[in-house]
Amino acid sequence: MEYESVIGLEIHVELDTESKMFCNCSTRFGEEPNTQTCPVCLGLPGSLPVANEKAIEYVIKSGLAIGCDISLYSQFHRKNYFYPDMPKNYQISQYDLPLCINGHVDLDMDDYETRIGVTRIHLEEDTGKLIHVGGAGRIAGAEYSLVDFNRAGVPLMEIVSEPDIRTPEEAKVYAQKLRAILISLGVSDCSMEKGSMRVDANVSIRPKGSTEFGVKTELKNLNSFRSLQRALTYEIERQKKALEEGEVIVQETRHWDESKNRTSILRTKEYAHDYRYFPDPDLVPMQFDSSWIESLKAEIPELPDERKQRFIRRFGLPAHDANLLTATKAMGDFFEEAVSIYAGDPKAISNWILGDLSYYLNTENLEIDESAITPKHIVEMLKLIDNGTISGKIAKEIFPEMFETGKMPQAIVEERGMTQISGEDEIAKIIDTVLAENAAVVQEYREGKERAFGFLVGQAMRLTKGRANPQLVNKLLREKL
Repeated sequence: MEYESVIGLEIHVELDTESKMFCNCSTRFGEEPNTQTCPVCLGLPGSLPVANEKAIEYVIKSGLAIGCDISLYSQFHRKNYFYPDMPKNYQISQYDLPLCINGHVDLDMDDYETRIGVTRIHLEEDTGKLIHVGGAGRIAGAEYSLVDFNRAGVPLMEIVSEPDIRTPEEAKVYAQKLRAILISLGVSDCSMEKGSMRVDANVSIRPKGSTEFGVKTELKNLNSFRSLQRALTYEIERQKKALEEGEVIVQETRHWDESKNRTSILRTKEYAHDYRYFPDPDLVPMQFDSSWIESLKAEIPELPDERKQRFIRRFGLPAHDANLLTATKAMGDFFEEAVSIYAGDPKAISNWILGDLSYYLNTENLEIDESAITPKHIVEMLKLIDNGTISGKIAKEIFPEMFETGKMPQAIVEERGMTQISGEDEIAKIIDTVLAENAAVVQEYREGKERAFGFLVGQAMRLTKGRANPQLVNKLLREKL
């Protein structure tokens, strides 16, 4: 039987506020364990929460950016369950009155476009962090666990998609697009390494053409976009194989093991009634004025889709280039800064960013704003190519050193003595040598074998170790032949 997958994502984003959701404790990352706590975020008796207005603003802005309806009346609920990283034994969250509902994110895939619905965005507090010591760092097999409550109470936004995603690739692109939007808004750094953006995936399969949902499993520990795509690919195949062998799929939560490239069962899935939601009696309901919502809307900056269209219009870039350049705010900023100081073709800048620079960034697992290469490096290198000081081939040779050391291209070229040979007399002598040493190939060219010309050009470039001006080599070689 032919199956199709049905995928929905729950994306948790820590908001970039200075203080926690319901108290004044700092949200700084990486501090000594349990140094950023107080009676409120530790859930001590008699402590009372006060909602962080900035966090509420950030959630509403996020909803506006993806076309959500904003609720003018909203409320916090208590989600009750026991776990060692949650000191109150309940989490302040939202249930049936979230801040944002009915949004969407449009995706540009390679050969089609699709729209992914967003069911809701709600606001809650994060839990603490468990550190399992011994074994593989998981609770199973650990000798003991440590609890750090610094993260407990950090504002956490949860974005729940509709089950509109059909492939692991769509899931990855959706999460990346959402991340780009949130970074553009300035509501979070969305660092998956720090845990300020975390993705859970719900996935089921059904016979192609069916409208009924299959039994879903939830996937945890998806700490990169690569992990998200690989885990979904594995889980879809696991479910297909199970059905084909007559097994019954059960609703459960599964852990993605990156080292083994497989999922394993964590627990059977809870349902909403298991959490005994009820309105938090310590927090009053929230009622918003529509004019305040409009004022927040006016503060929303240019978003990735708008920037993409501007890059196409203003710089004449292909849609493919513009899409990649606006995938992150940092890359778009890098491109715009380079274009602002370069009088040449913006496409040349795009080619180097999306080509060599992206290759080395991916190799070293770096973001563009973490690289030693700046827009000034790229522009200086292009100017050296434009004025004939170096060739494109030489530029590719010096690029690794630029990336590794941060040295400017002019300095590297001078240190290595790699300036391009552009003198006609010097190149003419080199061509005379090539013709003299390759008489048989010259004869082939005169007999109409055009590829012989390419061989002769290659010989000239070899003799000059790639430093000869290739346009001049072609011109003078044609004339002498």
